[in-house]
Amino acid sequence: MPRRHERQLAVRRRFVDDGRHVAFTVVSRLLRVATYNASLNRPAAGQLATELAEGTDPQLLAAAEVIQRAAPDVLLVNEVDHADGTAEALRDVLAVGRGGAEAVDYPYVFSAPVNTGEPSGRDLDGDGRTDGPGDAWGFGAFPGQYGMVVLSRFPLDTAAVRTFQQFRWADQPDSLLPREYYGENADALRLSSKSHWDVPVTVGNRTVHLLVSHPTPPTFDGPEDRNGRRNHDEIRFTADYLAGATYPVDDAGVAGGLADGASFVVLGDQNADPEKGDSYPGAIDRLLTAPRVRDSRPASAAHGTDTADFGPRVGRLRVDYVLPSDDLEVTDSGVFWPAPGEPGADAIGAGDHRLVWVDLRV
Repeated sequence: MPRRHERQLAVRRRFVDDGRHVAFTVVSRLLRVATYNASLNRPAAGQLATELAEGTDPQLLAAAEVIQRAAPDVLLVNEVDHADGTAEALRDVLAVGRGGAEAVDYPYVFSAPVNTGEPSGRDLDGDGRTDGPGDAWGFGAFPGQYGMVVLSRFPLDTAAVRTFQQFRWADQPDSLLPREYYGENADALRLSSKSHWDVPVTVGNRTVHLLVSHPTPPTFDGPEDRNGRRNHDEIRFTADYLAGATYPVDDAGVAGGLADGASFVVLGDQNADPEKGDSYPGAIDRLLTAPRVRDSRPASAAHGTDTADFGPRVGRLRVDYVLPSDDLEVTDSGVFWPAPGEPGADAIGAGDHRLVWVDLRV
């Protein structure tokens, strides 16, 4: 896996200007974009913040080593409990080398509230109570559990970020919302189990939109398949947004999808495999086959395109994705899943997911 200092490419070209040959060097950059479900969720509010400040938790340090060995330029981390200062604290942990890996520096970070653990005040799971984790807008024991963080070596245009935390499931045309199960609560439900974000990053004079999300696992429900249906529609929301659909309304009240021709990278643990697992039929296919989406099928030598290992009952699945637009040239890609004895092999046990990366020429 090439390191950051090896990912710059200088190209010398000659141009003709009024009959004179003018030689100059144009530098293009190979940009590594990655997604990683680091399993940095904790059972109690504030616990992760304490561990980040202490910087000694073995699981936290193993996750940091994985990130440092992959050394992405732009990174989405799923399952980071959201709280003020958490993103910056994670950046500080990564700024110190771990397990023999080199430190990585991310001057730019973005995080925002998510639906997990956010109280709805309604009995959404039918247990006769309104204050359990299943009654939150997204399953969680406290607000911010299983949140998301974007880290970048390049400027993030935070003023132009669009978030869709509050978008209602019922407002998605032809949704799979199981109305009979939710009854009078159906119209109030939010679509995103965490949130959907459009985070623009500036690389030179180029803007690339990071479209990040973390749909709910399509399990832990009953015959109504409420989580499988929600997972499907969360993924579909991203595909529709890419297509410029008019129905998405962001948290600032602005309607519409991505501008036509904009460069983008879809990032996140989508909790859906195109061939295996329990996801709703065709859930991830709609995104993988969407116009302008390029799937380079990142893989590891040992486990192919699988990106997570959920143990003997479920097995290995491809659920984590980095999907650039077709105007961005892919030069390399992979899943960080070293074989036993290779550098970083001991660190991948930090969680059940593996970091997925794609190198783009920008």
